[in-house]
Amino acid sequence: MAKIGTNCVQGGYRPNNGEPRQIPIIQSTTFRYESSAAMGKLFDLEAAGYFYSRLQNPTADTVAAKIAVLEGGTAAMLTSSGQAANFFAVFNLCSAGDHVVASSAIYGGTYNLFAVTMKRMGIDFTFVHPTASEDELRAAFRPNTKALFGESIANPALDVLDFEKFAKVAHENGVPLIVDNTFPTPVNCRPFEWGVDIVTHSTTKYMDGHGTQVGGAVVDSGNFDWFAHKDKYPGLTTPDESYHGIVYAEKFGQGGAFITKCVAQLMRDFGSSPAPMNAFLLNLGLESLHLRMKRHCENGQKVAEFLEANDKVAWVQYPGLKSNKYYEIAKKYMPNGTCGVVSFGVKGGRDAAEKFMSGLKLAQIATHVADARTCVLHPANSTHRQLSDEELVKCGVGPDLIRLSCGIEDADDLIADIDQALARV
Repeated sequence: MAKIGTNCVQGGYRPNNGEPRQIPIIQSTTFRYESSAAMGKLFDLEAAGYFYSRLQNPTADTVAAKIAVLEGGTAAMLTSSGQAANFFAVFNLCSAGDHVVASSAIYGGTYNLFAVTMKRMGIDFTFVHPTASEDELRAAFRPNTKALFGESIANPALDVLDFEKFAKVAHENGVPLIVDNTFPTPVNCRPFEWGVDIVTHSTTKYMDGHGTQVGGAVVDSGNFDWFAHKDKYPGLTTPDESYHGIVYAEKFGQGGAFITKCVAQLMRDFGSSPAPMNAFLLNLGLESLHLRMKRHCENGQKVAEFLEANDKVAWVQYPGLKSNKYYEIAKKYMPNGTCGVVSFGVKGGRDAAEKFMSGLKLAQIATHVADARTCVLHPANSTHRQLSDEELVKCGVGPDLIRLSCGIEDADDLIADIDQALARV
């Protein structure tokens, strides 16, 4: 089996004789067929192929195949954003009246999607802290619970999920564990090896790595037995009348049912499809992912150590610090490093945070994270602005939290920039 670096470069696509070495950009809405009968087989899911890029496109599928290889999954799909990926992964299992248990330490946009928007769709969520005990997790489950959701490294709180604990409780209750693996990426973290069933990504972040495209991905491990919990997942185990009675888990097997249903139903109806050009740009980022992640982690570690020793800094959260409460569990699940994101607070709270950020010259204030250029954000005033102070504290994002995403510049330059900005506070 090829190693992760080789799969970053060549996974998912091998050209035949005389074919392009780089994946082609199939910039076409539709595809021609010789007969209506041939096209009809595609609409009935009786044949593989393409007819309309809202559902599937060859460029996107090629890149999805690479991500499936990187995660060690059986099938994957791309979406137009990470937000769409998380929505699809959960909604593919749920209907109005269902319930989901989720970690409270998740990206603010995901929290809002679950707590507000999907609640309006009739799906209820119970949020638990990632450090909750097994008994506390069990207490959150209901008879109508359909999934357990968490982030491998929470954005921006940087809590590290205990995969084995969450997977154990999820499987005891007959539901899959869904994990957003955006921050560590499969280069540093392999959730499927620790019992996770479905992985999502905001490919906008490290996978792209250059701030050029917005996208997402959903990957199935192929390990969850849908028929073993047939009554809980009728959408996968009973006939779909919109496709002439196909039973997804029966026709496409344990390794293909989840993604096929996600494409055939959700992508068909919601149309959150990625542009072929965006998929192409994502692939360019993936080719250097294994190299960039090493540098991101090195810079994150050096910056975190500098901040921890600075008198003007109130606290630092970075799993690579030996003083961090997640240090040991991060070493267990991510022995080669975590990510380049460091969260911290400057003494003086909100006002001090704003003053520090305005003094930065190299790090750029941007509503982004995890690309080649260092950027910084005050989540309470931006990505998590919709949350009250009480909700901010509950999900691990205090009002004073600064999220610094270390790029791949020289670490000495990053530290010098931070040092001069702190001197202004």
